[in-house]
Amino acid sequence: MVVFAGQGDARRSMALLWRQSAAEEPKPGPRQGLSVDAIVAAAIGIADEYGMAALSMRAVGERLGRTGMALYTYVPSKSELVDLMYDTVIAEAHHTYDLADGWRPALTAWAGDLWAFYLRHPWVLQVSQARPVLGPNEYVVLDEVLRILFASGLDPAATRQLTGALFQFVRGVAQVVAEARDAAAATGTGDDEWWYARSALLEEMATDFDERFPMVARLARAGGFTLADETVPYQEQAATETFHTGLAALLDGIEKRVAG
Repeated sequence: MVVFAGQGDARRSMALLWRQSAAEEPKPGPRQGLSVDAIVAAAIGIADEYGMAALSMRAVGERLGRTGMALYTYVPSKSELVDLMYDTVIAEAHHTYDLADGWRPALTAWAGDLWAFYLRHPWVLQVSQARPVLGPNEYVVLDEVLRILFASGLDPAATRQLTGALFQFVRGVAQVVAEARDAAAATGTGDDEWWYARSALLEEMATDFDERFPMVARLARAGGFTLADETVPYQEQAATETFHTGLAALLDGIEKRVAG
C-alpha cells in the first residue's frame, strides 16, 4: 500500500502543516471539543497499532469518541490528515549531532536513529517519497543531515545527491524489516515453514541449480547465507546486517569522495 502525500487542498494543507492561525480555527459549526493536534495524535495511534490500511476519518473519530464528520471541522480530509501525521511523527527523528569527532560518527548516529524511527512507525514507509510533505519537521530532519554533510567539505551538488542516497538506503532496508515482521500475520505462514517448503522444492525442481547459478552456489558453499542469530527471522536479520554493512560502505565512499 502506497500513500501519496500532498493530495489535499494545497493552501489548506500547508496552512495546517505550518500551523497558520487561520488553519487552527475550526470552520463554522458546532464545536466538538477537539483540536488538530488531538486528531493527528489519534490517527498516529491507529497507524502505529494497526497500519495505514486501518486509517479512516471514521476510525479516528471513534477513537476520540466523536463521529467522523466532526473531524472535518478541523481537518478537511484524510489526505491532509496523512500529511499532518507524517510531519508530526517525523519530529521524533530529529536530533542534534555533535561534530566534535567529525562528520562520520555524527552521520552514523543519524542513520541509526532514522532506522530506529522507521521501525517504531513502519506505516511511515508507506508514505511515498515521490512528493514530499513540505512540513517544518520534515525540513528540520533534512537540515540536520545537510549540516553534517556540509561539515565534511563536500560541494553542494554532492551533498544533495548523497543525502538522497542515505535517506533511500536507510528507508529501503527498514522497509524489508517492517515487511518481514508483517509477513507471518498477513500470510498465515511463518518464515521457517515458508523457507523449508520452498527450499526443498527448489532442490527438486532445479537439480542443476549449481551449474546454472554458479555464483549463488559459491556463496552458499562459503556460508554466505548463514546468519549468526537463529532466533531472529531470517529476512529481518539479513536486512539488519545489510543496514550496518551497507552504511559502512556508503560512509567509506563518502570519505573517499571527500579526500578526492
